[in-house]
Amino acid sequence: MKAFGKRLYARRREWALILIFMVLYLAAFAWLENRTGVPIHMLEIRADDAIPFCEYFIVPYYLWFLYVAATVIWFTMYQNDKRDWYRLVLSLGFGMTLFIVVSYVFPNGHTLREYSFPRENIFTQMVRYLYTVDTSTNVMPSIHVFNSVACCVALMNAEGLKKHQVIRWGSFVLTVLIVASTVFLKQHTILDLIVALVLNRICWSALYNYQTVPELSFEQ
Repeated sequence: MKAFGKRLYARRREWALILIFMVLYLAAFAWLENRTGVPIHMLEIRADDAIPFCEYFIVPYYLWFLYVAATVIWFTMYQNDKRDWYRLVLSLGFGMTLFIVVSYVFPNGHTLREYSFPRENIFTQMVRYLYTVDTSTNVMPSIHVFNSVACCVALMNAEGLKKHQVIRWGSFVLTVLIVASTVFLKQHTILDLIVALVLNRICWSALYNYQTVPELSFEQ
């Protein structure tokens, strides 16, 4: 516990930066969700209707919260290569900030949600609850998709995980399931998913394909 406290104190600046960003992001998102009097651009296309609703994908959808949090905690607390930390937080910060900007200048949404489910079970109950707390507006790019892929890329490229194939490929499988869940639960459109993946590709090119971040180490 003493060692954990020492490490936590050593990374206090990094945690402060993350906390400040999250407060600003959540405040901006809450304002956007409650904004009225703006036209909503509907994003669904014909291909969206061909994707069946599947309530079982609610499990990986909810696991997203734990997945992203655990990834950020590990990189901040236990990854000694500061380049990997910078790459992760810059990628997440870029995507989430761009999401706020897009939602502000181009209010968007969809009408794909299922409100009459084909069956009743604990999973449909979980989906029904999700629909009550999360609107179908401000959906592009999908933050579920973008953050999942950003975390997966960070874990696959982390120096400290090169020998931990189970973690690396486990994150890949979970990421694929989370990405799929966004459309099978009718939370997002195909366009939301595509835009998020394009942004992930841009971030990968900028942060991982080139030596844009110098070699740095955390203070121990």
